[in-house]
Amino acid sequence: MTVISIQSQVVHGHVGNSAAVFPLQARGIEVAAVPTALLSNHPRYPTMRGGVLDAEFVRDLLIGVEERGLVGSCKVLITGYLGSPEIAAVVIDFVRRAKARNPKLLYLCDPVMGDADVGFYINEDLPALFCEGLVPLADVITPNQFELEHLVGRVPATVEEMLAAARGLSLSTVVVTGAHLQGSPADFVQTLAIEPRAAWMVSTPRLSCHPSGTGDLFTALFAAALVDGLATVDALERAVAGVHGVLEETGRRGSYEMALIASAEHMARPGRLFPASALPPGAGLAQTPAANTATG
Repeated sequence: MTVISIQSQVVHGHVGNSAAVFPLQARGIEVAAVPTALLSNHPRYPTMRGGVLDAEFVRDLLIGVEERGLVGSCKVLITGYLGSPEIAAVVIDFVRRAKARNPKLLYLCDPVMGDADVGFYINEDLPALFCEGLVPLADVITPNQFELEHLVGRVPATVEEMLAAARGLSLSTVVVTGAHLQGSPADFVQTLAIEPRAAWMVSTPRLSCHPSGTGDLFTALFAAALVDGLATVDALERAVAGVHGVLEETGRRGSYEMALIASAEHMARPGRLFPASALPPGAGLAQTPAANTATG
């Protein structure tokens, strides 16, 4: 076992674990997928069935994960959409136990809260639980720009401000997806990987298709690269290229959902990598706040 992934699952389409498990398995990685919600489809359809699972049910599944010894053999633990404050509390307890049991475990938190075009789509109590509970436990987080803004309590608009905001969280690695930075070309989107003393940025052409689940896919591909032992900058390039390949294939097919199965080769062996640009080593350091002051 190499990855435990705790997030939502859908019957139709590709979001949450339904976007993450196949890409990980396609890389030869064993996955223990723990659902937090079971839905017929993602909420951008006219109707949606199912719902968030009971927190005690999720707790029971996680106890089963521990009983099977999966924590000890896990390399990366991923959390994504949690669904309720009660599930978040259960997951916080599990992450603490898992990290105590396996000190080598890398915890990758995708703080799924919302996006710029729709705002928040989670329970109003969850942002605080991310800020105060899950993010401080994480080794790596993968927020989109909207989520980073709410983690840090301000709106970074430039590269310098983005680096300062991310470094203020005092984590090993912050990867910001879907960023639109001041002065950047309107037809490109940026993805940044920020560490305490180094940072990189990848720019990719903006594509016309915008399927749900791309953040979940990016997190899975980034985790797969870490399992393979890649450095942060190489993991960034591989994950960005994989997502871009999936989006290109999705656009070619005119699909509303990500064309994951058809893109297996794109994800395993991206046809082209977008080179990451190293940002100045000290960029943003002078502005870094002493502590996270986010209110969510």
